[in-house]
Amino acid sequence: MNQRPTGYEPAALTAELHPLGHLSIIAYLSLVGYNTNGNMKKINIKRLIYRVRHDLLTTNNIVIIVAFFIAVGWATGSVSVLERNYKLQRDIDAKQRELKLAQLEVATLKYEQRYYKSDEYKELAVRQRLGRALPGEKALILPPNSQAASQAKTAEATPQPIGSRQSNSEQWFNFLLGNRSATLQD
Repeated sequence: MNQRPTGYEPAALTAELHPLGHLSIIAYLSLVGYNTNGNMKKINIKRLIYRVRHDLLTTNNIVIIVAFFIAVGWATGSVSVLERNYKLQRDIDAKQRELKLAQLEVATLKYEQRYYKSDEYKELAVRQRLGRALPGEKALILPPNSQAASQAKTAEATPQPIGSRQSNSEQWFNFLLGNRSATLQD
């Protein structure tokens, strides 16, 4: 098989340099292996088929190709099985967490049930609802909170705006120097 680059023509084949002209060029090309009448295509195809059969389709190459396809099939199957197992394990873990949570809730409800059935709870419930006391106990009745105490309690419960808060270091500095003591005495 002739392997010349396309567009390559030897200087001796051009019409200007060769006195016989085109006939000698065609004869030369047919000797070299260029296709002049179509029969050369058939010969080249037969040669190509022969080379593929004898050079590429050897027993070693076929074994390597089959092994490659088996390895690719095994790898893709393994990856899909691993992915499936991962999803199933994740589902199992979630179900086990739900089971433990349900068991904890059941145990808590059993403890509450036993507590509500106990004599201690019954005694506390009666004392609270009916205002009863055991012998020797004295009830302490407190007056309702004053308006100032109620306002102070709500002021403590409401969060301060971020801009009015002191940093931690400023709070420590005021604490150590006693700057807050004047406001606490008021």
